Amino acid sequence: MSEVLPSSAPALTAKDFATDQEVRWCPGCGDYSILAQVQKIMPGIGVPRENIVIISGIGCSSRFPYYMNTYGMHSIHGRATAIASGLKATRPDLSVWIVSGDGDGLSIGGNHTIHILRRNFDVNILLFNNQIYGLTKGQYSPTSEANKITKSTPFGSLDHPFNPLALAMGADATFIARSMDRDPKHLQQCLQRTHQHKGASFLEIYQNCNIFNDGAFEVFTEKSTKPEEVLFLEQGQPLLFGAARNKGIKLDGFKPVVVELGDGVSADDLWIHDEKDFYKAQILVRMFDDPQAPGRLPRPFGVFYETERPTYEELLNLQIEEVISSKGKGDLDKVLRGKETWTIY
Repeated sequence: MSEVLPSSAPALTAKDFATDQEVRWCPGCGDYSILAQVQKIMPGIGVPRENIVIISGIGCSSRFPYYMNTYGMHSIHGRATAIASGLKATRPDLSVWIVSGDGDGLSIGGNHTIHILRRNFDVNILLFNNQIYGLTKGQYSPTSEANKITKSTPFGSLDHPFNPLALAMGADATFIARSMDRDPKHLQQCLQRTHQHKGASFLEIYQNCNIFNDGAFEVFTEKSTKPEEVLFLEQGQPLLFGAARNKGIKLDGFKPVVVELGDGVSADDLWIHDEKDFYKAQILVRMFDDPQAPGRLPRPFGVFYETERPTYEELLNLQIEEVISSKGKGDLDKVLRGKETWTIY
């Protein structure tokens, strides 16, 4: 666990986590909101700035360490997770945050992402998803919708897009959540939950790129459409949505269906969210319909799934202690020779 601030330490504010560096994102970029929310929650997590490390890869989101008054590293494309793994293995006391984008974390870094999730290092992964390559000026990304017309796909992309949370579930992540840049309060709550979880936390954040993919998530963020298109998950509460909170989700076998309250249907009949239910989480992450398709389901936001599993660094340190304490097992020459030897005459 990270060192808790002593009671005599002066209280920190969001400004204490800002640097003197000029923030160099495009005006109107969703990254500004994400940065502001991270800076707002940091004073309340109880970790000194010198024990916080932010590691990024390559992309617009990866400039994050420059703007956070903590330790940090702007690393190489797709490898932030690998570098963070090495740091956490040697310094398990640190609060390690990984900032990545849909291109950085799911394309060149996709393999590293799934392995850090299955290994369950105690790190916080923030995946900024804008469904485009912004830094390199507008090519389609692993999360771009099918038939996306971009500079690299002038006739429309043929790729089937990744569903990031389904990918995380498949990698056995122990914490999976989704939020958005344009809902500051919800994003702050998800960031706090991400930090509180012991293990690999995967938080997907819908982030608007107003230059190369403006309005990609507009249906989920605009006041006129958000109530009908967004389903906020709350532990122990029924899955309700709609401007009048008059719609809900029921399970027809294993299939989620939208129902309207009234005419014999009440909130008691609806699906009650349980973050610990692995099987229902599999259904929730698949509520990923095209927002323009008829009969679509609302898109869930919040904590989908959380479970407990020993972290990699815990198991690593236990193994090291066992080797050191066991007579003979700490002999490097013996380990290198292995269990089988041959005598040559």
